Amino acid sequence: MRLRLVPETTNWNFFARPTLWLGISVVMIVMALVSFGLRGLNYGIDFQGGTTIRTESAQPVDVGAYRDALAALELGDVVISEVYDPNFGPDQNVAMVRIQAQDGEEAVSAEVIETARTALQGVAEDIRFVSVGSVGPKVSGELIQTAAIAVTLAIATVLIYIWLRFEWQFALGAVIALVHDVVLTIGIFSEVGIRFDLSIIAALLTIVGYSLNDTVVVFDRVRENLIKYKSKDLKEVLNLSINETLSRTFMTSFTTLIALISLFVLGGDVIRGFVFAMIWGVVVGTYSSIFVASIILLKLGVKRDWTTPPGQQGNQFGNIDA
Repeated sequence: MRLRLVPETTNWNFFARPTLWLGISVVMIVMALVSFGLRGLNYGIDFQGGTTIRTESAQPVDVGAYRDALAALELGDVVISEVYDPNFGPDQNVAMVRIQAQDGEEAVSAEVIETARTALQGVAEDIRFVSVGSVGPKVSGELIQTAAIAVTLAIATVLIYIWLRFEWQFALGAVIALVHDVVLTIGIFSEVGIRFDLSIIAALLTIVGYSLNDTVVVFDRVRENLIKYKSKDLKEVLNLSINETLSRTFMTSFTTLIALISLFVLGGDVIRGFVFAMIWGVVVGTYSSIFVASIILLKLGVKRDWTTPPGQQGNQFGNIDA
């Protein structure tokens, strides 16, 4: 006997109140935009500028101890990661320490660097600063612009792909769902104040791919059922298609969330922001595939004249490509 979290056959009416679901999404998007406009984002070093220090010592790197030693200095955003390289000798334990630019300065001052060195020597007496480099606000601004372009191009590519694979109604529904997911993710980061850096941009692009995968699975079944059930109206076909793919959608999301929650709890501070974005993205991506993309498709209508027998009038839905 196999364990099932969702019954094999379901007949839930997902479109009993389509306007309500769209209204909830619109309210959440407005709240996200208002939060972003008023509070902005808690940009990390990647987008604010700062100084990167490469350390080396004979003692093993203890990221937690390094972080605790620097936390007392109140330097703002500090990111510490251990560097692994098979070419390193047993006495070469390397770490990268990134400290955000202080107020009114483009880079961390020499005094702050020396203070950080003293603090870290309390953890590893022989620690050395092998190299020190700075990233100014101009470069950070370019990173923000490049990140925005990357997300925009990803969504635009999805629009073209869905348009070619299905029809423009499907493409518009999928892209609106993707924009919905990205805006809500940015909104929750603005509201909660979690550090927003390049890893979150990677999470946004991953969310776009995940949400698109869910949406395409539903849309593929919709296309099949539009051909199979020519007498059913579009709402019935959409409901049937979502119910038929519901078990797959739920199990995929559930198992993904198990792994992500484990990483969030046990993975440490370095990847926590990325994992939080992924958890939120899986939830809103699953929601948008059902209650945004499909409802937009329902509102737009889909023609399927070519599926009617010759000599008969096509119905109100439109033409889709097999």
